[in-house]
Amino acid sequence: MKWTLPNILTVLRLLAAPGVAILFLYFNRPWADWIALALFAGAAVTDWIDGYLARAWSQESKFGAMLDPIADKAMVVIALLVICGFSGMNPWILLPATLIMFRETFVSGLREFLGDTAGTLKVTRLAKWKTAAQMTAIAVLFSTGAFEHYYIMQTWGMSEDVVRDVFAGTIPDELGIVWKYRGMQISWWIGIVLLWAAMILTLLTGWDYLRKSLPHLRG
Repeated sequence: MKWTLPNILTVLRLLAAPGVAILFLYFNRPWADWIALALFAGAAVTDWIDGYLARAWSQESKFGAMLDPIADKAMVVIALLVICGFSGMNPWILLPATLIMFRETFVSGLREFLGDTAGTLKVTRLAKWKTAAQMTAIAVLFSTGAFEHYYIMQTWGMSEDVVRDVFAGTIPDELGIVWKYRGMQISWWIGIVLLWAAMILTLLTGWDYLRKSLPHLRG
């Protein structure tokens, strides 16, 4: 295995996957959310860069082809576990996250079982859209966590009546409480919609892979 730049980027993306979770052990929120968002977004960008460079520089390798989908799945699964944790197991997040992780595990098992015939499960264009939707949804949900904690920090110690008056406009919103709350809500719903869209694409590609593998599973 040659340490080409595309392979190095793939390895770095794989190492970044557990880093997203470990950040929450050493940083308080919302700093952990912002750093995790930056780390996740940077890793997601390398997913496109390493593939582009490998093709452009004719540096495609078996090592990169093997490790690339593993790094993608590790990033998505670990990030979803973190989001499920800090969302309090919200059903709007837990259900699509569970189905996404189930599909990723199922398809990985299929590829392992098929062995030399796993070439029948080549990555499709729809699968690439699926990965892009997953990573975009996760990035948006990380930013939602940051908005939420900025809102909590600003309203900490305020009475419910004061907060209510700020939203009603009878007290000047000098801290931008309303803006932070609305940003949090909008970001959360955008993330939820994207996550459910990613779930649908994930299940569709999972069914497609299962259908293609059926001839090799009979008997």
